[in-house]
Amino acid sequence: MSHALTLITFIPVAAMVIILSLPPALKDGAKWISAVAAGLQLLIALWIFHHFDTTTTAAQFVDKFAWMPTYHISYFMGVDGISVSMVLLTALICFISVFASFGINRAEKAYYALLMMLDAGMMGVFVSLDFFLFYIFWEVMLLPMYFLIGVWGGPRREYAAIKFFLYTLLGSVLILLAMLGLYFYGAQNTFDMTVLAANASHYTIGFQRVVWIALFIGFAIKIPAFPFHTWLPDAHVEAPTAISVILAGVLLKMGTYGILRVNFAILPAATHELAWLFLGVIGTINIVYGAMCAMAQTDYKKLIAYSSISHMGYVMLGIASFTAAGIDGAVLQMFNHGTITAMLFILVGVIYDRAHHREIAGFGGLAQQMPIYAGMTGFAFFAGMGLPGLSAFISEVLVLIGAWQTYPLMTVFAAATAILTAGYLLWTYQRIYLGPFNEKYKGFADLSFREGFTLVPLAIIVLILGVYPHAILGLLDTSLAHLNQVVLSTPASAIALLH
Repeated sequence: MSHALTLITFIPVAAMVIILSLPPALKDGAKWISAVAAGLQLLIALWIFHHFDTTTTAAQFVDKFAWMPTYHISYFMGVDGISVSMVLLTALICFISVFASFGINRAEKAYYALLMMLDAGMMGVFVSLDFFLFYIFWEVMLLPMYFLIGVWGGPRREYAAIKFFLYTLLGSVLILLAMLGLYFYGAQNTFDMTVLAANASHYTIGFQRVVWIALFIGFAIKIPAFPFHTWLPDAHVEAPTAISVILAGVLLKMGTYGILRVNFAILPAATHELAWLFLGVIGTINIVYGAMCAMAQTDYKKLIAYSSISHMGYVMLGIASFTAAGIDGAVLQMFNHGTITAMLFILVGVIYDRAHHREIAGFGGLAQQMPIYAGMTGFAFFAGMGLPGLSAFISEVLVLIGAWQTYPLMTVFAAATAILTAGYLLWTYQRIYLGPFNEKYKGFADLSFREGFTLVPLAIIVLILGVYPHAILGLLDTSLAHLNQVVLSTPASAIALLH
């Protein structure tokens, strides 16, 4: 397929233009136009998945031409093993999120237009290999997410939207400054990430440290890593269900993806020196702190939000380990967390649509009234715990195997947190779905067809990857092994020479 990456990125933009052109009488068509666009995007992503060559580290399906040649800025798109799984995840989550949005009944045209713009921004980040283009798509995501939370969110939506905007804007400024530093102080003035990576040795270690930390903060806000995490629970609680699904399923992964794509590839010496602290230690704090905060929550949605902070800590710890198992497990965890957490936020949205509250203590015995819903929630909870046979088990075990070889003490804390994870999820399940039935909820309908349609594909993927993780691991192993080798081939003696 010619120009597959351009198509997969800009089909949502075309859908956005069509939606905004609809006359008021046809506003209901906005959701179906979005569904068609997201469906086409998913089909292209599956085609890329099928035709991806797992034996090479080179960029594939490349679209490249000189965009602003005077300033050495190119329209450069391509995917490798680092990004191809994220392209598939983004297309899947956006398709699911369109159907999860069908309950939106206010300003539908604007909502779906912004959703398509957000979709294009996220996809563009994962396929861009020119840093300038990467940054444009990174910024494109900011405004639609701000309005989707601030207009269609809950009672404190303005506060949550502004907090998200300010945190993300701070990160964007740091990324911009770092990008300009790499451009002006490189061996040649270019934003081409492949050229920047090839000329990484040109940068002094002092320069690398400063730029690495600036980039880390910018990307860590998106993860979100402690102590930049406080925007996430507020944003999740106030966001509509579909936006929470996208936020947890895709946006959080962009932070760790950025670290792999930029920090690891372009600044390997600083990565070799700083990763243990900024990724290993902070990742371990994320794991433990996120789980403890989740256990203390009374709001169902905020509990899932803090669990995301904890599970993204495994990704940070894995990529900091500089081992094949750790880094493979980390990227697989990015994909697995996206599917599992998407399920969890959809399930929270299902009960909120019926009860109009999320207080855990306000429920009880819902399994008697909604057995299919309770069964699906139990499945998602077991997946979140990392139960053997389900996808997260493989990725978390790989992270722990890899991390043990580099940071045994951190690994002990990370592994022990599995007890906390099981504790808060099982306790939540017991209080909401088991025990005496709360008669206030008599008459609640079980899962509808639309709700089941958004959940079942994710559940199937969780099952498949639980028994056959090679479906994703096979895509990324070659590229990640090469990236890891680039960092490891910059030992302390070589770092010293860069002073």
